[in-house]
Amino acid sequence: MKSRLFWIFAIIYSSLHHIGSGSTSTTLKRPRAGDPFDTFPKNFWQEFSSPFTDTPEDEELEVTETTTHEPFPFFADPYTTINISTQLSSNVYLHCRVNDLQGKTVSWMRRKGDDLTLITFGQHTYSSDSRYSLEFEEPNDWKLLIQFANERDEGPYECQVSSHPPLVLLVYLTIIVPHVEILDERGSATPEKYYKAGSTIELQCVISKIPHPSSYITWRHGVRLLNYDTSRGGISVKTDMLPGRALSRLYIANANRQDTGNYTCMLGNEITETVVVHVLNGEEPAAMQHANGTRFMSSPVTMVVFFIIFAIMKPFQR
Repeated sequence: MKSRLFWIFAIIYSSLHHIGSGSTSTTLKRPRAGDPFDTFPKNFWQEFSSPFTDTPEDEELEVTETTTHEPFPFFADPYTTINISTQLSSNVYLHCRVNDLQGKTVSWMRRKGDDLTLITFGQHTYSSDSRYSLEFEEPNDWKLLIQFANERDEGPYECQVSSHPPLVLLVYLTIIVPHVEILDERGSATPEKYYKAGSTIELQCVISKIPHPSSYITWRHGVRLLNYDTSRGGISVKTDMLPGRALSRLYIANANRQDTGNYTCMLGNEITETVVVHVLNGEEPAAMQHANGTRFMSSPVTMVVFFIIFAIMKPFQR
């Protein structure tokens, strides 16, 4: 910058010098020896005509290249494998949440070994099983609904997005089959139970392995529902839903012969257990069993067997 100012002052000085000497000729003359212009660098006028800014010769303008990519679909859940458990005969949803779908299609497949069976494509269901259907929930959940799940529904399912490469979410469904048992008032399990007329019938239904109780427990005498029966009177049902299990008690007061029959405890429509109840008039259940034993011992075949044994053993008694 200082050097440029020096040359400017030199030009002004030279111009004033020529004017002062009275020279009016327009003929261009070669500068005299020692003229300040002789010492100017060859590229002076090029530099002089440029702006008075110090710009490094090697400085280059940086050009940043930017590229915009189309958003790629991705699953909202952080896992690529999800395990779901449901109770036998219940309805279950398999969730598939997809963000930035960008016009791609979501499908549900059922995998059996190396075979894949198409269930849904977009919002259309292609399965011949009417229990399967697709329900879309805003903003991004493509839910596969399975109604009345049974043991054949257990296994892996795949939610696929038609991107390149395709996205796959694996959902493994486990069907839990509850265990049902009917006990008497002493907590003993027996397929048959005897009660004296006029006594109270008390049965307990214990159901274990219930992940999510979705239906209540019902009692039936034959085909007659007892939970809300008011025609007979004296019937009471008390049910407790506990973590992972359920306990239901059936009480029938003043039992009579009409109360004899099959009693069934039900959770839903497929989870059942049955016990046979006998109501006796004028004799204890033990007496009936003893009488059955007496009749068995007094049968003709039994008498013949004992006679043969007695005949064989008699010589050895002498």
